[in-house]
Amino acid sequence: MPLDPFFEERLRVHRKYMFDQAMSTVRTRLTALWPFSRVPIVPAAASTDTDAKAAKKAKTAPALGPHARARARHRRAALAWDRTELSTVGTPGPEVRITEHEIAVPGYPSVRVRIYHPSVVGDAPVPAVLAFFGGAFRIGGIDYPTTDAAYRRRCVDAHVAIAAVDYALAPEHRYPVQIEQGYAALDWLFASAGEVGVDPSRIGVMGVSAGGSLAAALTLVNRDRAKHRLALQVLEVPVVDLTGAHMDLGAMRALRIPRFLTTRELRSVARTYLARAADAREAYASPLRAASHEGLPPAVILTAEYDPLRGDGDAYGAALRRAGVDASVVRYQGVTHDTPIFTGALPAARRWHDDVVTALRRLHA
Repeated sequence: MPLDPFFEERLRVHRKYMFDQAMSTVRTRLTALWPFSRVPIVPAAASTDTDAKAAKKAKTAPALGPHARARARHRRAALAWDRTELSTVGTPGPEVRITEHEIAVPGYPSVRVRIYHPSVVGDAPVPAVLAFFGGAFRIGGIDYPTTDAAYRRRCVDAHVAIAAVDYALAPEHRYPVQIEQGYAALDWLFASAGEVGVDPSRIGVMGVSAGGSLAAALTLVNRDRAKHRLALQVLEVPVVDLTGAHMDLGAMRALRIPRFLTTRELRSVARTYLARAADAREAYASPLRAASHEGLPPAVILTAEYDPLRGDGDAYGAALRRAGVDASVVRYQGVTHDTPIFTGALPAARRWHDDVVTALRRLHA
């Protein structure tokens, strides 16, 4: 069906962003090849006491290269954009009780887990879901306003504890850091279920986009290692094959976005997240490519019509069903990859929220 009118201006901005990014890459590469553009920068001498302190601090602090500075700017812009989206087209989250936990990850950086607790009568344990945010593995976090608001609303409406994993971002931390952090968080949640008021027999995982990849991978890691009883996986617009073999370019052609821009974006995501191109063929990086999907928890997969990742979601649902896993795939017509954010302005986004809540309520069974 036609793209919802809500997205028309956003699509224009997105097209421009993708073209600008491609041109910026071209300019950077041409500049690097042009020898006369490399002008050395000589720092000026410190002239005041304050300047001397600043100079000393600059010497001791790690210097940020141009790529690191660009990433920092991009993340600041993404956070500002997210804040605006919540205030203009999102839905604020209700007040809920929150606890913060720092989880050790053997051999890797520790990870922060924030639990959103639903209200309870007495000390009865509640179902829980380990949740992974989206952001192409390189932006986002549990403190992003729309992410925090969504977790709060889902916690209250589904009456399920949301254990949100603030996994490390790439490229500072590459695969499999995020997988190991997720597994450590899952292991901790089962081990500490009684302490945090969670029923260990009713725990699931969920994730959006890149977070959907991590959630799906975690079901494989858990099956291969601890074999905790996972009751559910909810995957929203997941990327489950970083080789790009299942990317549906028809979705982007319908939006008049050239093929090379779409494939360039996926390659960029994979290069950022993976240390080696060959890693994309590993099951924990690309869960769809696992040799077997048997024994995984029931799955609810949500995809969008105008999203090249709809092919990933369709293929993953089919792979799960072939392996005997209870799996459903729902495609939302007329909408795009980031639909869940727009609950304050888009009926489809509100329905999306309701459907996720319905899926999470299965944990009460």
